[in-house]
Amino acid sequence: METKHHTTTPSLDFVHARQRLQKIVNRTPLTYNHNLSRKYQCDVFLKREDLQVVRSYKIRGAYNMMSSLPAEQLQRGVVCASAGNHAQGFAYSCKKLNVKGVVFMPIITPNQKVSQTKMFGEGNIEVKLTGDTFDDCAIAAKKYTEEHGMTFIPPFDDIRIIEGQATVGLEILDNRSEIDFLFVPVGGGGLSAGVGSAFKTFSPKTKIIGLEPEGAPSMYAALKAGHPVTLDNIERFVDGAAVKRVGDITFNICKEVLDDMHLVPEGKICSTILQLYNEDAIVVEPAGALSIAALDDYADEIKGKTVVCIVSGSNNDIDRMQEIKERSLQYEGLKHYFLIRFAQRPGALKEFVNHVLGEGDDITRFEYMQKHNKETGPALVGIELKSKHDYDNLLDNMKRFHINYTELKQDDNLFGYLV
Repeated sequence: METKHHTTTPSLDFVHARQRLQKIVNRTPLTYNHNLSRKYQCDVFLKREDLQVVRSYKIRGAYNMMSSLPAEQLQRGVVCASAGNHAQGFAYSCKKLNVKGVVFMPIITPNQKVSQTKMFGEGNIEVKLTGDTFDDCAIAAKKYTEEHGMTFIPPFDDIRIIEGQATVGLEILDNRSEIDFLFVPVGGGGLSAGVGSAFKTFSPKTKIIGLEPEGAPSMYAALKAGHPVTLDNIERFVDGAAVKRVGDITFNICKEVLDDMHLVPEGKICSTILQLYNEDAIVVEPAGALSIAALDDYADEIKGKTVVCIVSGSNNDIDRMQEIKERSLQYEGLKHYFLIRFAQRPGALKEFVNHVLGEGDDITRFEYMQKHNKETGPALVGIELKSKHDYDNLLDNMKRFHINYTELKQDDNLFGYLV
């Protein structure tokens, strides 16, 4: 999606943001990636914010805003609502500034994220688990802030947050001056607004591509509508870039600084996570893989160019790896699920294994469904293929041997219920 922008962007105070953060954040490396450069026949550099002190760029905005508050206001305490990277950046900032911070998280937040936040904040942080959804949690946090005369630190929609995130762009430009393409993940828009503004100011020729997951296209929808819109439902898998509504301030900046806005399938993001781990030993969270996952769609444009991808974070729970692998296999056409009604005769299952499955095919899940009257129903069968090209052969075999089957597609309600 092409975006239209004017020649002027809002004025941000990059200089003071950089000064405030100088002794707080890691100056993360801009590394040349040989595998990606070879694959796309260009020079690909990764801005490694996954190596940041709290393993994401979020500390930049949180610390910049908090450290710029008047001392008296800061000492009354600060509040945030987050179950992810913003909470950890906020907590670390509270510790560094020796200020009391209260973090509101949804009740369903994994213990690992709660523990990480407490670890970064040490004795300066109190965590309150409230509400079943993030929206409920955010409402409770803002109410608490008002009742206690404290200051709310938003995740993205504040000029000081945006200025802090802009320092990612300044560091990139310190390392390389001639950059043709910049790929940046978009959630609420704080990073893209900040980095985009820095590039439009100091490197206006760079083409800036914003990226969102297909299941949470809030900036894409906002740019299309001409104003922020609230999405009814979003896919929360790419949690670092899944918001129902982008910020008003971030939208107004992004509509001017982004040259293109592009959506990336969640399955493609999962394949990229596994590829980065297997080929480069880089561990990224789903949002951190967005910028690299988009390169396939720009392969022709970036050939022979200098490209920078921002790797925004690495707070990936190891418990999610099985789901990441599963989504990747489905996206790559290597994993398929069927409801199969096997003939009620001896040898039916053996015949299926010996004659229907191809040489490299493997059954990875087999589960009989029980009917209400206790009779055996159809079987849920998960099949993993060696090559996606084996799929047509599998279907042909099922038809040839008169297998009674229903394929479960990801967008079916039955798929979500059974798989």
